[in-house]
Amino acid sequence: MPNSVDFSGKPFHFIGIGGIGMSALAYILAKRQLPVSGSDTRSSHITQKLQAIGAHIFDRQDANNLEFFLTKNTRQAAVETEVTTGAIAQTINKPAITNSKALPQVIYSTAINTANLEYKAALELGCPVFHRSDLLAALIKEYSTIAVAGTHGKTTTSSAIGYMLMQAGIDPTIVVGGEVVAWEGNARVGKSQYLVAEADESDGSLVKLSAAIGVVTNIELDHPDHYADLEQVVTTFLTFANRCEILVGCIDCETVANRLKPQISYSLQPTGADYTVSDIEYRADGTSATVWERGEVLGQLKLRLLGKHNLSNAIASVAVGRLLNLNFATIAQSLENFVGASRRFEMRGEAGGINFIDDYAHHPSEISATLESARLQVKPKARVIAIFQPHRYSRTQTFLTEFAESFQNADLVVITDIYSAGEQDLGLVSSQKLVELIALQQQVTYQPSLNDVSKFLLKNLRPGDIALFLGAGNLNQIIPNVISAINQISA
Repeated sequence: MPNSVDFSGKPFHFIGIGGIGMSALAYILAKRQLPVSGSDTRSSHITQKLQAIGAHIFDRQDANNLEFFLTKNTRQAAVETEVTTGAIAQTINKPAITNSKALPQVIYSTAINTANLEYKAALELGCPVFHRSDLLAALIKEYSTIAVAGTHGKTTTSSAIGYMLMQAGIDPTIVVGGEVVAWEGNARVGKSQYLVAEADESDGSLVKLSAAIGVVTNIELDHPDHYADLEQVVTTFLTFANRCEILVGCIDCETVANRLKPQISYSLQPTGADYTVSDIEYRADGTSATVWERGEVLGQLKLRLLGKHNLSNAIASVAVGRLLNLNFATIAQSLENFVGASRRFEMRGEAGGINFIDDYAHHPSEISATLESARLQVKPKARVIAIFQPHRYSRTQTFLTEFAESFQNADLVVITDIYSAGEQDLGLVSSQKLVELIALQQQVTYQPSLNDVSKFLLKNLRPGDIALFLGAGNLNQIIPNVISAINQISA
């Protein structure tokens, strides 16, 4: 396997190009006019967008996909030969595989296993093969990079920082794990020296990344499929922290404070951090606070985002902005206008007096924070209905008790079957077990399939409810149909 990614013009092929992390990197390369192809078994607005900027998309994962640039280059060579020698037939008959210069650099993610046909073919052909994180690490080296890591909040924080730089007149390149309205996707290519990147710890590849400014929002065990315990997670973050020139960290998280010891700290508490807040107001229409910088008042911060977790994300953005010498007025104005990333308390619509909200929360801490925000918005005597699809058997089993305790701000909990995300069901945990534990504390119902969930909601939702769809799987796919059905009933 080669040691470095080649950005000089050699083509790239992405196995599973439609994924949120893979597509962002593919977008950056395609916008830089590099040859890009990729495969995905499902067409989406993401793959269609990549096609529109020149990427070639295959609708199946097949070994022959890797010969796209080989064939293309061979045909071009044949045309050139015909012009000069008239020997087009001889050139066409040469095996395309001998054209090693056209072998694509193959990019894969942790979701791709070694039995994948394209992956196996890439190794057999001798293609340069890189994990997604290797490509991100190579891009990071080309910029002055702000890399945002953390168990929770990294998508919102990295998106907010990217938006802040845009509004400040800096033209950043951005790679995040969610879609943002401001740049109509999960990535943008700018002309400045700055790259804002979301840095993922889920598979341990965070250790490959370095940055001029690193941000760590918090540290918890979230991926028991990869990490045996919290200590292994901490070791990964320590490696990342040591690879960053400056580390910004939230010391409300004891692990960040005690183990990482960031050079620049922020907190929602009067802890002596470099950046703190006072006069906090959490409201249904947003959040406000007075921001302090090393004991001096910077000014007022107003956010459209809800809840203390988003205020913390915003203070991280303030800290980064100040490191980049932005004045607070510019920072505050940009953060006030920032509306967040998709699937982060995203309002999907209203029907029959019911608000439908989609959120990516799939860890007990995230569920608790999201429901706390929902509680701010619900009117008196109305209800917060939490509809949750557990994500992965390993995570559900590890945090079964914590999940059961995370729904305290819900009036009714709807649990559906576990979304496996490719994991094998070993029979150690089930949604029914989770329902039994939740039932000890509050009202809950088990609806096995997404169709069952839809039918239940249509019968039981009532005006004034907030229907909050939680999880990292495919639960949110039913939201449009439920809204449409309610509208038809109400008509």
